[in-house]
Amino acid sequence: MVAGHNHKLSPVIVDFTEELSDGIYLFGFRRNFDFIAGQVLGIALEENGPRRLYSICSGEDEAHTKILYNVIDEGYLTPRLSDLEAGDTLWITEPRGEFTDNLNPAVWIATGTGIAPFYAMLKSGLGSNKTLIHGNRFLEQFHFYDEFEAVLGENYIRCCSGEHDERVYHGRVTGFLEEEPELDPSLKYYLCGNAEMVVETRDILIQKGVPFHQIISEIYF
Repeated sequence: MVAGHNHKLSPVIVDFTEELSDGIYLFGFRRNFDFIAGQVLGIALEENGPRRLYSICSGEDEAHTKILYNVIDEGYLTPRLSDLEAGDTLWITEPRGEFTDNLNPAVWIATGTGIAPFYAMLKSGLGSNKTLIHGNRFLEQFHFYDEFEAVLGENYIRCCSGEHDERVYHGRVTGFLEEEPELDPSLKYYLCGNAEMVVETRDILIQKGVPFHQIISEIYF
């Protein structure tokens, strides 16, 4: 979820919802608009209710728009979203945002549900020439990893801070980056996750010679 804006809302009908892992959900509805992978939607439970922004987690040509989120117990919206059922009505804004990529080589860095915009990019054909560094606390939280791995191969790097696996870097994304001997300063680096990760990662990239203007970030709350 990212910070919100005020825009007109339109109703949509939920087609499906599922809990992918503990506290992490995915729901979808029929798409009736165009968007660019990486953009966000404002979502509300009532037409005039509070809204929050969520990254679209599906490809530009898919029939369904999907939203990935984790339940924040003290939050207003996500505990109620987790009670959604097929047939329920939600209200959404038009897609917006400039956290978008192209076919040029780049590095994607995500933690938690910050993987959503990168999954949309992958499903929209932007996976070539990309490296993805993906961090989570537990192995079960690496949703879509098989699809990322199929396209990115060795350029898909999982960082798990809470569990060990021989195929996964043990530690945080920031730890992995700190241990990298060098980073390509000509590439763009896309960061999506909580504010702490984004700030720490940006500092590491700059310290390793990546120009500030080559770093594009989206902060999740």
